Amino acid sequence: MAENGRRLLLVHAHPDDETIATGGTIARYAAAPDTHVTLVTCTLGERGEVMVPELAGLAAEHADQLGGYRMGELAAARAALGLSDQRFLGGVGRWRDSGMVVLAGGRAGAPPPGELHPRAFCAPGARAEQVEALAKVMAEVRPQVVVGYDPSGGYGHPDHVRAHEITMAATATAPSVRKVYWTVLPHGALFDGLEGLAGAREHGLPWRPAEPEELASVPDSSVTTRVDVSAVLGAKLAALRAHATQLGVWEHAGQRAFALTNELAQPVLATEYFTLVGARVDAGRGSLDETDLFEGVEPS
Repeated sequence: MAENGRRLLLVHAHPDDETIATGGTIARYAAAPDTHVTLVTCTLGERGEVMVPELAGLAAEHADQLGGYRMGELAAARAALGLSDQRFLGGVGRWRDSGMVVLAGGRAGAPPPGELHPRAFCAPGARAEQVEALAKVMAEVRPQVVVGYDPSGGYGHPDHVRAHEITMAATATAPSVRKVYWTVLPHGALFDGLEGLAGAREHGLPWRPAEPEELASVPDSSVTTRVDVSAVLGAKLAALRAHATQLGVWEHAGQRAFALTNELAQPVLATEYFTLVGARVDAGRGSLDETDLFEGVEPS
């Protein structure tokens, strides 16, 4: 660990979330000198659907072995991104993927309380223990910058919402933290990316490009920080491919897309976007052109 360098900590709910939302950012900073990146993964993703038909028997409703399999996928994704420090919140298997219900407009919601597993990550009585576990990691790692989700968890998944809650609670009492970001996708970038996939089916794209309203995004004005990940897109694409039970990847002549089990094509962008929501430094706060998560942060 870079004792006197830069330290970045990211909190994600399930294996594959880290790559989809922030894979380029992880790869960029993991390769940077005097910079240590830590990923905290909250569950094993046991309730995920399975993209690969021959592996469908791993799912929770069958053998219930998907979580262990996804640990291997995460290890492969970590290797592709150059990430050496990844921890499961509270230890491997402490918290279980809560699952979700699909609401109108493709949003996600929490299952009824009676259907939650005793170790469900979004369980009402689990929050205090989760905050304590995350605060313990922060005390050890001493990150100056923390990345998590916005209050909706991006698209409403109850585990993403809980990850947001515990991230904000733990950073509030972590003396090392200088900046807190939410990972977001702005309307404009999403629209441009989807427009770039127009006609891609003629070149072998196997999924229908999503409509903008089918994907979660935020107003452009809420974005404060744009991280250029074009130099590490190859690493991000390799990490996406590592999560093969959850998604597929397509490339053609500079076009790039992925799809989850809903088979809606989404663009793989060369920029990752963030909203700065908490800062104990002046530089960068509220800036619309910040390009470095560590802007204004002195190594310590």
